[in-house]
Amino acid sequence: MKRILLPLISSVIALTSISHAAPKPNFLIIVVDDLKPNLGCYGNKIAQTPNIDSIAKEGVTFTSAYANQAVCGPSRCSFFTSLRPDRTKVHDLKTNFLGVSPWVVSFPEYFRKNGYVTAGCGKLFHGGKGDKIMDKRAWDIHTEKSDLPYNKNYPRPAMFYQNKATQKAYNELKKRGVTQYRKIVNTLKKGNYPSTECLDVPDDAYIDGASRVQTIRNIEKLSKGDKPFLIAVGISKPHLPFVAPKKYWDLYKREDMPIAKYQKPAKGAPDYALHTWGELKAYSDISSKGPVPLEKQRELIHGYYAATSYADAQIGMILDTLKKKDLLKNTIVVLWGDHGWHLGDHGVWCKHTNYEQATHAPLIIAGPGIEKGKQTPALTEFVDIFPTLCDLAGLKTPENLDGISFAPIIHGKKDHIRTFAISSYPRYGGKMGYALRDKQYRYVAWVKNANPKKPLTQLEPSKILAEELYDYASDPLETQSLANNPEKKSLIKKFRSELDKHLKAQAEKISRQ
Repeated sequence: MKRILLPLISSVIALTSISHAAPKPNFLIIVVDDLKPNLGCYGNKIAQTPNIDSIAKEGVTFTSAYANQAVCGPSRCSFFTSLRPDRTKVHDLKTNFLGVSPWVVSFPEYFRKNGYVTAGCGKLFHGGKGDKIMDKRAWDIHTEKSDLPYNKNYPRPAMFYQNKATQKAYNELKKRGVTQYRKIVNTLKKGNYPSTECLDVPDDAYIDGASRVQTIRNIEKLSKGDKPFLIAVGISKPHLPFVAPKKYWDLYKREDMPIAKYQKPAKGAPDYALHTWGELKAYSDISSKGPVPLEKQRELIHGYYAATSYADAQIGMILDTLKKKDLLKNTIVVLWGDHGWHLGDHGVWCKHTNYEQATHAPLIIAGPGIEKGKQTPALTEFVDIFPTLCDLAGLKTPENLDGISFAPIIHGKKDHIRTFAISSYPRYGGKMGYALRDKQYRYVAWVKNANPKKPLTQLEPSKILAEELYDYASDPLETQSLANNPEKKSLIKKFRSELDKHLKAQAEKISRQ
C-alpha cells in the first residue's frame, strides 16, 4: 500500500504546487522616439506629461539611464537585443541588422519562444532591411503602418502631415508614380515639408493616435487568452517633424519656451564631436546656413513640448485600458525613450553626439513587486533592459548579452549595478568616439577605427585622436573639456584603463558569437 500511496501523494503535491504557482506577469513596452527627460517626473516644470508621471508614481524612475548610441537604429538594436553597437554592427540607419548579425534574438522573440503571446505596432525595430524579418520573428500580431486604424473622417497622413498643401503635393507625386521615400522627401522639402504642424485635428488623424487605437485592440484581444502577453507600442513623437493636434500646442505659451543657455561648441573639444544637424535642415522652413533664429528656436521647442504632450496623451489612454480591464495588478509597464535630443545646446539640434543631451533618456518601470514612487540615480544602459525583463518574468537570461539586470534595484536590494555607462558614436574619416559616463564625469576617447564593423580589441594609445572630459558637478552645460588639464591626468588614466577593459571584454564576447 505504501508503494502506491507515496507516488500518489507526491503527484498530488506536485500538481498543487503547479496550480498555485504565481502567474507570469504581462508586459506593456512603450517605446518613445527622441524623448528627452523633459517630463514632469524628471523635474521639468514646463512639461505637461501627467500620464508618464503617473507611471513614475507607481514605479521606479531611472534618472541616469543612457543610450548606447544616440540615434534610432543602433539604439533600438541594443535595446531589443542587449548588445552594444560594436556587437550588433549597426551604427547607422542603413545597415541591414540581420544581414550583419543574423544570429541575434530580440527579447520579444525570446519571450514568444518561452510561452508569451506578443503584439506590436508603431515604430519599434529600426534596423533597416531586416525589420520585416525581425517583426515576423518577434510578434504573433504585428500591424504595419499602412494598416493602422486612422480616423476615417480624415485622409491618411501625407508622410507625417495633414496640412492641405503637403497633402496635395504628396498625392501628386503618388499619381506620377513616385513611391521611393527619399525622392518624395527631396521633392516635398522644396516647400511642403515643414518642421512643425499645428492643426485642429483628432489624435488619430496622426500615426500615434492610430497606434494607440491598435494597441488598445491588442490589449483587449490578448487579455482574453490564457497566455501571458507582451505588448509593445512605438510612439513616433516627439521625433521631427513636430506634428501634434492644436490642443497640445495650446498647453504651452510660446514665450515660455526655454531657450538653450549655452549655444557654442565646448572649449577644448574636437570639432567632429558635434555635427551640422542635417536632419533638421532637411525641412523646408529651416535654412541650410547659419544658426536657427531665436523665434524659430522657440517654435521648434514649443513643437517639441507639444509633441511630447501628444505622445503622453496616447500613453494615458492605453494605461486607462489596462486599468479598466483590471490588468495593472499583473502587468509590468516599461517606458523607454530611445535617446535624447539637442534643442539648440552647443549650437546643434537633433541627436548624433556623445553628449549628455543626446545620450541621456528616460527609463521608467512600474508593476507588481516594484517599488512605488522611487527615483534612482543608478547608472544604467539600455542593454540592461532585456535581462531585467527576463528576471521579472522568471525566464532564464540568454548567455553572452551585454546587459546587467537592474531587477535588484527596482526591488530595493541594491542601489547600483554599474560604475559607469557606455555610449559610442562614429564620425566621418574612420573615427569612433567612446563615452564613459559615471556619476560626475563624462570621458570621451576618439579613436582611429577605419572599419566600425570591426571594433578595436583594446585601447591603443597610438590610435587615440582626441579626448574630452566634462565635470557635471561644476559644468553641467559641458562648456569646457578638461581633458588637457594637468590636474585631471590621473582621472584620464583611470578612464583609459576602464575603456581598455571594456574593449577587451567586448572582443571576448564577439569571439563567442
